[in-house]
Amino acid sequence: MLNELCTAVLGHVGYSATAVAELTRAVAGALPHDGAATGRRCDVRFVAHGGELQIVVACPGAAEWRTTQPLPAS
Repeated sequence: MLNELCTAVLGHVGYSATAVAELTRAVAGALPHDGAATGRRCDVRFVAHGGELQIVVACPGAAEWRTTQPLPAS
């Protein structure tokens, strides 16, 4: 589900296929490896503001992960 979410959101925003793949891998890498096994739920947020896209991953018991990328030129 995460790959589909990232592909849909990032593709809609206009990132290239290469950028979508790189950002999707980065987001997936931010999730705890035991999340699926324990059933823990994590929040993934995409926030576009001021020419940037911020991606935030928050999981209970883990440090919040975030990255900020410039939005692609229109």
